[in-house]
This record gives sequence, structure tokens and C-alpha cells, in this order.
Amino acid sequence: MTHTVISSATKEVVIGFDRPFVMIGERINPTGRKLLAEEMKRGDFSRVEADALAQVAAGAHMLDINAGIPLADEPALLARAIQLVQGITDVPLSIDSSIVEALEAGLAVYKGKPLVNSVTGEDEQMERVLPLVAKYGAAVVAISNDETGISTDPDVRFAVAQKIVRRASDYGIPASDIVVDPLVMPIGAMGTAGRQVFALLRRLVTELKVNTTCGASNVSFGLPARNNITGTFLAMAISNGMTSAIMNPLHPEVKATVMAADVLAGNDQDCMAWIRANRDPDAAGGAREGRIGGGRRNRGAQ
Repeated sequence: MTHTVISSATKEVVIGFDRPFVMIGERINPTGRKLLAEEMKRGDFSRVEADALAQVAAGAHMLDINAGIPLADEPALLARAIQLVQGITDVPLSIDSSIVEALEAGLAVYKGKPLVNSVTGEDEQMERVLPLVAKYGAAVVAISNDETGISTDPDVRFAVAQKIVRRASDYGIPASDIVVDPLVMPIGAMGTAGRQVFALLRRLVTELKVNTTCGASNVSFGLPARNNITGTFLAMAISNGMTSAIMNPLHPEVKATVMAADVLAGNDQDCMAWIRANRDPDAAGGAREGRIGGGRRNRGAQ
């Protein structure tokens, strides 16, 4: 089995086919969050700290940190956010930026082995990002698009992922440190988006044998009752081999679906995580929160 090991200074998370699904908290991202962007730009990181603690309390195994704010000093903001978050929680982090200088600033201050988010199949970007990944001994998210854009053909996306894995090996980066993002498109705009990703996941698992991730909420963009779509997508993706996702753990219905999928995939040993979350009143999302599924127990016939 392929294991991708990500760590903070004191805690290790393993992404793998035989491991529980890894939830990567998405909330520390100013894109589409005007108030957060304004606060970070003026040096107020109180919301970043609150979002970090809330996501970890909700069950996030890792946190994604993004500081992409127009006309701001992204390298400095990203480095500071990473240091602050590492000072208040021990979960490993995903360093998220499309700016190479910001990635390097984040890597320079990070304690442990991070996940770099991300590199595409564009030759120029691979030549800039992959040496950084190798230098700092990180793992990296490989986005399955290149200079030609995002293909609607899963075979083309697979070829791009394969290209990145091969190029990474030239820099001494093993396939176990590559986490492929098959690119989830909004199902409301592309009715075949789910089938495309599931087909690609099966090839990534069986042929490349790499771990995978995605921006889970993309699939439900523009639709009502988004969390139901996102949760169902994740359960189906898990059944086709997906091993992690950048998602919002504060949505109980999405988290419950992921945990149930882990149970049914045999990756929740003795169903203990599910039992703790649903029976222990002191557990996050337990009885005092209405349980992770959000409903009451039916004491009648099942």
C-alpha cells in the first residue's frame, strides 16, 4: 500500500488506501471571504486562529493554509499564518499557493513535513516547484492539468498526472510523496463530472498507485443543498479510491458521510471512530451537538 506521510513538529498523518480518509480543513483561505482577506491584509490573524481551532475540534486531520490576497505581500502573510497556526495546533499543514515565492516562504518556516499545494503539469511550473519540494523534503499535490488547460477526457488527465509523477522522480521525489488532484468540476455545469473523476481515480489507484485529494466543495458549486451533494460525492469517491480531500469539517452531514464511508470501506477499525462520535456525549459532534448525523435516535423498529 502507498503511504504518504505528512507531519508537524510533533504529529504525523498518514494518507493511504488502507487508512482512514484524511480530512484537510479548507477554511483558512481568503478567496471569497472578504472579511478574512481584509483582516489578514492589515495583520489581524484572529479569525485565522479561530478557524484553525474550530476545524481541528471538528475533526480535521490537517489544515490547508492559503493567503492569496490581491495586492498583498502573500509570501509574508503565508509564512506568518503558518507560524501562528503551528503555534496553536499540532496538526500537519498543507501550504497552498500558486505563487512559488510564497510556497518557499511557507516552507522555510514550517516545522515538520508539509504538503505543498500544488504543482501542475505545466513544464515551467514543474521546473520551479518540484526543486522546492525536493529541497524541503515535502509532499506535493499534483493537479492534473497542463498548458492545454483542464481536459474533459479522464485519459488525458491521467497522462498529465503520470507526467508529473515521472518528472518528480527526476528530482528524487518518490510517487508516495505525490498526491494527485483529479480536478473536480461543478456537477451543475458538467453532468459527467462525477463519472469522470471516479474513472480517473480507479486508474490512479491501480496503475499509478498514488494517493489522491480534491477540493470537495467544487462539485456542488451553484446547487441548492450543497452539503448533501458534497457528502455523497465524497462517499462515492472514497469507494473509488480517493484517500483525502480539502473540505469543510464544520458541516456535520458531510463529515458524517465521510466517517460512514470509512466504516463501510473497513478503514475504521472496529467502527470505533464512528461509535465515539455518535455515542460519547463528550466527543465533538456527539450527543450534545445532536450527533454528527444531526438526527435523534429512533427507538422503534428499524
